[in-house]
Amino acid sequence: MGVPRSRGATDELGPDEDSGGGPPGCSGDPGVPFGEDAVPGAPPDGSELLAALLDGMDAALCAFDAAGTVTHWNREAERVLGWSADEAVGRSGFAGWAVRRADADEVRARLMSAMDAPGRQVHEFALLRKDGGRVLVRTQSAGVRGADGKPAGVYCAFSEVHAQIDLERAIALSEALLEDASWGVVLVDVDLRPTVVNAHAARALGGSRTALLGRPLGELVVQGVEELEAALHHVLADGAPSAPAELWVTLRTAEGERRRCWRSGFLRLASPLTEEPVPLGVGWLFQDVTAARLAGQEADRLRFRTSQLHRAARTASECEDPMEAATSLLDFALAGFADHVLVDLVAGERLVRTAATPFDAPGPCLLVAGGSIPARYAPGHPALQSVERTGTVRTSAGAGAAVSSAWAVERRWPRDAAHALCAVLRSRGRTLGVLTFLRAANRAAFERTDAAYAETVAARVAGAVDLARVMSGAAGDT
Repeated sequence: MGVPRSRGATDELGPDEDSGGGPPGCSGDPGVPFGEDAVPGAPPDGSELLAALLDGMDAALCAFDAAGTVTHWNREAERVLGWSADEAVGRSGFAGWAVRRADADEVRARLMSAMDAPGRQVHEFALLRKDGGRVLVRTQSAGVRGADGKPAGVYCAFSEVHAQIDLERAIALSEALLEDASWGVVLVDVDLRPTVVNAHAARALGGSRTALLGRPLGELVVQGVEELEAALHHVLADGAPSAPAELWVTLRTAEGERRRCWRSGFLRLASPLTEEPVPLGVGWLFQDVTAARLAGQEADRLRFRTSQLHRAARTASECEDPMEAATSLLDFALAGFADHVLVDLVAGERLVRTAATPFDAPGPCLLVAGGSIPARYAPGHPALQSVERTGTVRTSAGAGAAVSSAWAVERRWPRDAAHALCAVLRSRGRTLGVLTFLRAANRAAFERTDAAYAETVAARVAGAVDLARVMSGAAGDT
């Protein structure tokens, strides 16, 4: 919205009754350049201030007096249509220059009708550029009252329809993202504190949309906050990454801690109102892909274990000694599954240690040198429970290295053991012993899927042990 470059501007967007001549809406001598009569060093008068305001606006603006003559034309109007203020001001309507003559009467009537109508009126019609091209514009027009309160003219703000539609789409998109999106949207400021959180993100973070605002991310994320903040700092400094990133985080919720995987995208936000980009923060969009990633990990784990069992079976089939085949099976089973394995076989009323991996360092599963020795297990030991129940037993030590070490020593296991899984060895309807897998404290506890794998390994080891006993009995008979 602007004013003619070489003419003064009135304080009203309408005809000036005391103008003394010249085009309506202009004051003083039309031949005097704008602001020429101003006192040097004096503050700008009303016309200068109005001119600066109108020419600095982002919207195109023109004004008409009561007779339909153009009185004001700003720089944005010149940019959109190509007609300068000198060429536009003083013309009667748009006929013949800014609109086709066939459409001129209708356009004039629609614009000037706003002079007597309350509020603003919105219209769309085609205008002509100076180069002859046509542009579809959306206008908002309203009447202007003179000092006596009577209609004095009309002002009209207009913009290209596609620009207006782009703006409306951008606003609609931002509102939809921050309300109804099926993924989380969080806007964080340069201090990395949430300023806007949509409903999906609030549910994922375990709080309400308002309660999460302004809180440090470290209060919401127990583990993984360093990686998240590093990603946000990178976006503020260098811009958005070229591809989404997957972040594993542990959240603190009312129900306890939850580990989640978020597929995240980041956008650097900059102010559109400044010439130099001023960072406003980061837009963080994420989806919870925990279920898919866990399923993928489980599938990878299953493929690896199946491959290990296949390789173990092929290796065991080449062993002449069944007990050597059993230890070979356990060597393959240990990979990625456990840190230690113990084989205790039933001998009368006791369990005797028959094979084991080294207690003090990683190594292969070997038969006990010099023959089997009794396992001094106290009553209620997990291995004894597995034999009694004819099933699998899982157990873990408490938190803390000292507690874990005492727990392991008490159960006659390596000192670094913190998690145990005992699977019974059965073949031909008889219990032959128990197989114990052990993990250190830096690994997760055994789960149900681990128990199923251990039982599969135990079944194969039990077959080899049973074969060894059969062969040993046959040799004794001969």
